[in-house]
Amino acid sequence: MAIEVFNRHENKYLMSHAQYEAFYQALLQYMEKDEYNKNEFYSISNLYFDTEHDTMIRTSLMKPKYKEKLRLRAYGVPNEDSKVYLEIKKKVNGLVNKRRTALKLNEAYDFVRTKATPELKNYMNKQVLGEIDYILRMYEDLRPKLYLSYDRKALFDKASRDLRITFDTNIRCRRYDLKLEQGDYGEQLLEPGQWLMEVKAEKTVPLWLSKLLSEHGLYRTSFSKYGNEYKKMIRTQNQIRSQNTSRTQEWNRMQDMNATDKTLKETIAYA
Repeated sequence: MAIEVFNRHENKYLMSHAQYEAFYQALLQYMEKDEYNKNEFYSISNLYFDTEHDTMIRTSLMKPKYKEKLRLRAYGVPNEDSKVYLEIKKKVNGLVNKRRTALKLNEAYDFVRTKATPELKNYMNKQVLGEIDYILRMYEDLRPKLYLSYDRKALFDKASRDLRITFDTNIRCRRYDLKLEQGDYGEQLLEPGQWLMEVKAEKTVPLWLSKLLSEHGLYRTSFSKYGNEYKKMIRTQNQIRSQNTSRTQEWNRMQDMNATDKTLKETIAYA
């Protein structure tokens, strides 16, 4: 059975393609590909749930000591009978806690939509189902808000499974066609050639990794895929509003000029 409860620290790094290639090769002395990396990459697709007014992500961006997200995750593009994972991702004082249960795709959709806990099957986690049920009732109006997928490479420490490093690229997102089975297309979130690396450790990172990060000039950054997509969406909306306001102001100015010109002509004609 797949691991369904994670507790770990996560540090994130944005890098260019050249930095990725150099650092990835350096890591292979200490790390090996995980079981999903049978090919060069594997694809992960996610559906994030939030309220009508985006309560979860807006709260998360305020950087509180406690924050949480609810998402549905699949490996590749699923069909209605595919096994997917409904996940609660929490962050408490910097420690990431992820709890998930396997479900079939339609079971997951129905659970969120109806708030009726599915009949327990042997592939489900009863405790996590109860925790998700609590979140669904607490927020009341959760619905799909964002589709987000990416291509991933993942490595495990050869000496310990406590350390995992992932590299994500081709991060694509959309706020339409909010079904995992509809395909993994969308707008790009990162600049061309950019990679997002995540270092995930249950304990402190080993000394060799700290040295490698320093040698390659890589420094931690704060980066949430969902959070950055939301901020990008807000910027776009504000730009559109600003453009519309400018057009309205220009139209009003032209109307005033036309009215002034008409008045002037009438005055001249009367004189």
